[in-house]
Amino acid sequence: MTTTDPTDRRTTRLGVLDIGSNTVHLAVIDAAYTARPVQTAGTRTVVRIMRYLQADGSLSDEGVAAMLAAVDDAMALARESEVEEMLPMATSALRDATNGPQVLAAIGERVGQTVQVLSGEEEARLTFLAARRWHGWAAGRLLVLDIGGGSLEIATGVDEEPDLATSVPLGAGRMTMAYLPGDPPDPADVDALRKHVRATLAPTVEAFERLPRPDHVVATSKTFRSLARLAGMQLEVVGPDERWRMRRSQLADWVPRLARLTAEGRTALPGITPERTFQIVAGGVVAVETMKSLGVDELEICPWALREGAILRRLDHI
Repeated sequence: MTTTDPTDRRTTRLGVLDIGSNTVHLAVIDAAYTARPVQTAGTRTVVRIMRYLQADGSLSDEGVAAMLAAVDDAMALARESEVEEMLPMATSALRDATNGPQVLAAIGERVGQTVQVLSGEEEARLTFLAARRWHGWAAGRLLVLDIGGGSLEIATGVDEEPDLATSVPLGAGRMTMAYLPGDPPDPADVDALRKHVRATLAPTVEAFERLPRPDHVVATSKTFRSLARLAGMQLEVVGPDERWRMRRSQLADWVPRLARLTAEGRTALPGITPERTFQIVAGGVVAVETMKSLGVDELEICPWALREGAILRRLDHI
């Protein structure tokens, strides 16, 4: 019988390369069995791949070049940081692009290994694992929401593996390109996006309604964090922990105001960075309509998400 020594704290330096719809992000992590992962270095490049999508569903040559340049920068840091093991993963942008396999092959050559393409359900499951580890068993049944650039992930459960995990194509970047071309967007376009989100979510909501109500609702991702800061999220101190909560009513009041501003004007608001300003209106609409459809009045912002989930899953196998 083989046993694991809980005192064995040998550290592995991991490089988690997350190739998403909005950014290419490398996190350099010192990880050890039973220990909390510690980030020692990192770099992120804003690419916003959705703006490079062509009519046939492929990424333009300019978009491919931008992504490969970002990967090159990330790999330079990985070599400088003496990363021992790379965990490269790609999400919805490359998963859905018609020339995705060719782009992934080019990225794999630069990384020196095959890039794992996560399905939407896998994204949801890894994000759920991160949220479960962060909030602990005392949080009870979790409902986890994550708005990315290309998709929205939703998962619920009482264990580390969710009972139900799903992904729907309602990412902030994708919805901006499809529904909100104006700057600022036309009010009729915003209304059309609201209706589209509700209609797209309807089958998912029906599936989640068959399960018990969650004890705790949490949201991850930069989009939710930006929206929470904007909406004036409330700090709650519980023992040694700080918890940030956002009410749907707070956010719903802000979305129409956001939609009346230009992208440049939004950057003056708290929490709205230049890289998020173009797609934050769509992100806000998706967030409000998702919370409303699932009957969520308030949620808590979780600092861990997909990357942390990937790290934790790898640590479980070390």
